[in-house]
Amino acid sequence: MLKVYCYNRCTTCRKALKWLDDKGIEYELTDIKENHPDEKDLRKYYSMSGLPLKRFFNTSGIPYREMGLSRKLPEMSEGEQLALLATDGMLVKRPLVVGEDFVMVGFKEDEWAEKLH
Repeated sequence: MLKVYCYNRCTTCRKALKWLDDKGIEYELTDIKENHPDEKDLRKYYSMSGLPLKRFFNTSGIPYREMGLSRKLPEMSEGEQLALLATDGMLVKRPLVVGEDFVMVGFKEDEWAEKLH
């Protein structure tokens, strides 16, 4: 079953969950603010995704901007970035979808339709 990390006040998350519901796709919902992935899980998800690590950051979020991460991330090691992501679910791009053998970050309907057909 899919594990979907979302934030209930995020409009993109609500749109993504509606899309899943409309398609009849079952999922386990996890509040990313209350139960965010730890560093070990993030490392695994990053590896499974094939995406650049920067894609895992919620670049439009307040914590990202307040911490000045657009300037700091390029100088940080991969390990430091993963450790930072694990400190606050609001730093993680959402929705974060974890399947058996794939991970998707953000909601792109075409990508979701292809993976979740």
